[in-house]
Amino acid sequence: MRVILAEDSILLREGLVRLLAEEGHEVLAAVGDADRLLQAVAATPPDVVVADVRMPPTHTDEGLRAALEIRRGRPEVGVLVLSQYVEKRYATELLTGESEGVGYLLKDRVVQVDEFLDALERVAAGRAAFDPEVVRQLLGRTTHVDPLARLSARERSVLAEMAQGHTNAAIARRLHISQSAVEKHTNAIFDKLELAGGGEGYSRRVLAVLRYLGS
Repeated sequence: MRVILAEDSILLREGLVRLLAEEGHEVLAAVGDADRLLQAVAATPPDVVVADVRMPPTHTDEGLRAALEIRRGRPEVGVLVLSQYVEKRYATELLTGESEGVGYLLKDRVVQVDEFLDALERVAAGRAAFDPEVVRQLLGRTTHVDPLARLSARERSVLAEMAQGHTNAAIARRLHISQSAVEKHTNAIFDKLELAGGGEGYSRRVLAVLRYLGS
């Protein structure tokens, strides 16, 4: 796959470049700030972008805002956020919009190289890769409440397949049920998780998956 990296730590950036090259991936650009990230994506769109949240000049949320801009302008480009921080405002917008091919990992919680590579491949393929701690913080869940408790066994199975990035048609094949049955179960999941339709830019499917991962 073709990758663009945005990471202001030169040691980590060069380490990621070397890792990806060894795995056979093409690194189109490796930059240290959000402006150059946007320029690199505009010049040669990649399959996936790996971006930190806090980057120069203010080291607050430049990387995440750039990721949002990329998703709006080029939704076909996957975005994997790799950071030490959960920036709730923009992260929520990134992960709950009408988006596929989005991930958010915390650097300190990636303990195996294979975890990072698997997440990168999932995002590039249009699926999701969320650290459960990110999901927990974004949803503000309490530890004693299980939002999935009202789902039936079949609805849980459908939701588990959704969390793996499968479409309704694929879920029907994998669970050996009709596509209309999958759609019925999906609507029941949305109702039981109290995910009302929110109009443009609001994805109940992504929110349901976030609830599943967070539990």
